[in-house]
Amino acid sequence: MNKTPLYDLHRQHGARFTDFAGYTMPLQYRRGIMAEHLHTRSGAGLFDVSHMGQLRVSGNNVAQALERALTGDVRALKPYRQCYTLLTNEQGGIIDDLMLTRTADGLLLVVNAARRDTDHAYLWQALGAGYEVELLHDRALLALQGPRAAAVLADLFPQCTTMPFLSALETSFDGGGACISRCGYTGEDGFEISLPNDRAAQFAQTLLQREEVALIGLGARDSLRLEAGLCLYGHDIDEATSPVAAGLTWVIAKKYRDGSEPARFPGAEKILKTTPRDLRCGFRVEGKVPVREGAVILNEQQQAVGRITSGGFGPSVGAPVAMGYVAREYAEPGTALQVAIRGRTHVIRSAQLPFIKHRYYRP
Repeated sequence: MNKTPLYDLHRQHGARFTDFAGYTMPLQYRRGIMAEHLHTRSGAGLFDVSHMGQLRVSGNNVAQALERALTGDVRALKPYRQCYTLLTNEQGGIIDDLMLTRTADGLLLVVNAARRDTDHAYLWQALGAGYEVELLHDRALLALQGPRAAAVLADLFPQCTTMPFLSALETSFDGGGACISRCGYTGEDGFEISLPNDRAAQFAQTLLQREEVALIGLGARDSLRLEAGLCLYGHDIDEATSPVAAGLTWVIAKKYRDGSEPARFPGAEKILKTTPRDLRCGFRVEGKVPVREGAVILNEQQQAVGRITSGGFGPSVGAPVAMGYVAREYAEPGTALQVAIRGRTHVIRSAQLPFIKHRYYRP
């Protein structure tokens, strides 16, 4: 297993580790997943996400070239702005979901850890000669999330307080270049900070001197994103999933959806002209037993009409919550359905996503 630059720091703080996407990652710390989750919702949670892939893409008219691979309006992205977008295949499925940032001299992509090498090779082939797709091995990535995140980070970077959601800035920490973006995957206000590997531990320790800041592991990261209704690649979306079925139509540029410009990304026609049978939606569980990934969703006639792709207890909601795909006639919020858990049938109800209100900073 690979280790991130913060591995020793995690050990010092009593991390319980797990293997994830080829990395040894902290699952939780001494306080446990529930406490870490709630701390992030009330204070500032510090996540090590250095396992994610960071790619720099450059070349002449690179934004236009990337529209051959991505669903977003890359050319319309202004410097130091970012967007959430998708890589798709010719069958209309999702190769990866990622964050794209436009800097002064190119484009930075943050991709899922398990898809890093796939995305790297795919983009090299899609863009062709004249473009460089560099996988950045020398950069760590940390996420600071929660209502106190901006106040904490402002001690080091005062300008971050006025950054709007989905914006970025380039700065430095201890002599090393850093890129800060106002985004995250918890539903809370927050930031992701890319900086050199050899500066990461010192940066984390500086933040941890503040009582509002606590280290958060992958367990709470998962429950936070589930409550926020955000997809996890390999679970809620994959290469067989249509963006429309996943509820990610909004990630496709408006110019493609309204037909004002022909879409050039792979599988565009299938995605834009096919009505999927199943739709992703949320589910609330009656009772206290969590519903887990893989559970089959049944209608009143005990017919299979869908499946759960993510599920667990929502600490902020105070009840079990889940996401999954269900035939569109059962996706209306409040529709009663059933799942079998440990040999017993439990009632679930289709629900609108997200389960908690997003608190992104939009001045």
